[in-house]
Amino acid sequence: MRVFTVDSFTDRPFRGNPAAVCLLDDTVPDEWMQAVAAEMRHSETAFVLRLDEGPRSLRWFTPTVEVALCGHATLATAHVLYSVGESGRLEFATKSGVLATEQSDDGLITMDFPANPPASCPPPDGLAEALGVTPLWVGRSRFDVLVEVGSADEVRAADPDMVRLAEVEARGVIVTASGEGTSADYVSRFFGPRVGVPEDPVTGSAHCVLAPYWSGRLGRDALVGEQVSRRGGTVRTTLRGDRVELAGHAVTIWSGELEV
Repeated sequence: MRVFTVDSFTDRPFRGNPAAVCLLDDTVPDEWMQAVAAEMRHSETAFVLRLDEGPRSLRWFTPTVEVALCGHATLATAHVLYSVGESGRLEFATKSGVLATEQSDDGLITMDFPANPPASCPPPDGLAEALGVTPLWVGRSRFDVLVEVGSADEVRAADPDMVRLAEVEARGVIVTASGEGTSADYVSRFFGPRVGVPEDPVTGSAHCVLAPYWSGRLGRDALVGEQVSRRGGTVRTTLRGDRVELAGHAVTIWSGELEV
């Protein structure tokens, strides 16, 4: 089976968020996919299988668990399929429903994902102390907790206690602020120690939460989000009702054959 490493949400190698993509020849046990993901050690490894008819099957695994939605590994999967000769609209059957992608002439890949707007909630116990920030607003989406802070600099400076943050009952915690003073509309970082990802470099699924939140705040459907991790990356978002388009570039770093 062919396997690839792709840097997503970037047009330069060694930036953005790396994901592994495995092109399955046939169905395989869940335990095997989890073992491969642990071996690859990326925040997510995508496993894609062409079915006899309908959308391809697509699943995502961190080094420790399967997740129900992953943006950067979906972008990486689409990039790989386009690079080996696929074209047009691609559809994937996932645990979050059918997801679709399209590629423009300049290589920009747009993904159609479900929007997950956050609802205001009291801060979970110990959240502010674990993050070391002062929350201005806290909300919860289907998977994650969203925390708005006062500035982009505060987002960059966050240095969470990962052991304490793993006690928060959520897939991950998104820290965000207005992009004032930057080239983006908003900035963010994503921490997921509870699912084996201390910090994810660029998190597509987090922008399913960020897009409706900041579109509501800023009064515009089309926005640019910058994830200000060490590697960094850019996600273009367009809110369309209960869906959100996430767009970005990707770069293949290596490819080979899985021998086991």
